[in-house]
Amino acid sequence: MNTCLLVIDAQESFRHRAYFREDRFAPYLAAQNALIEQCVAAGVPVVRILHQDGPDAADNPFSARSGHVRPIDGLVEFDAAAQFVKSRHSALVGTGLDVWLVQHGIRRLIVSGIRTEQCCETTTRNASDLGWEVDYVTAATLTFDMTIPDGGVLRADDIVQRTETVLRDRFATLCTVDEAVRRARSQP
Repeated sequence: MNTCLLVIDAQESFRHRAYFREDRFAPYLAAQNALIEQCVAAGVPVVRILHQDGPDAADNPFSARSGHVRPIDGLVEFDAAAQFVKSRHSALVGTGLDVWLVQHGIRRLIVSGIRTEQCCETTTRNASDLGWEVDYVTAATLTFDMTIPDGGVLRADDIVQRTETVLRDRFATLCTVDEAVRRARSQP
């Protein structure tokens, strides 16, 4: 199979940020778990990517010392084909993921995880520019409201719509969970 699923930054660290909202998390988690389970059932390798950066202090949720750089509670357990820890937005920068993908003949990536417009979008753009086909499963990504420079709020739903708009047909194919798995199964 030449497709793999990337589960990017689906980690407990986010639950310890002021912007985290359980009401946004529940639908994401259902889609993320369905995507993982369907990929595993289809024989699609699943790669876990965790994010670690900032001060090496227990009160930084993205520090290993915090104990939160681990799969987010509620995420279905799976045997990762590989695991990488990143400190940049793109999972392809400085992690060795790109080497692993080439060594395993992976030509298509299914992107999922947290946050929609940050690490998931950045990895998608980077992967596309490096020659990988990318299926972006928006329902299996999660983001939150953001404060814009004038102090107003950019709603998470608007962020998602913007991300889909800029990725579609340029950097990725937008897919549902079922579409992404169907496309993976159709690959040799």
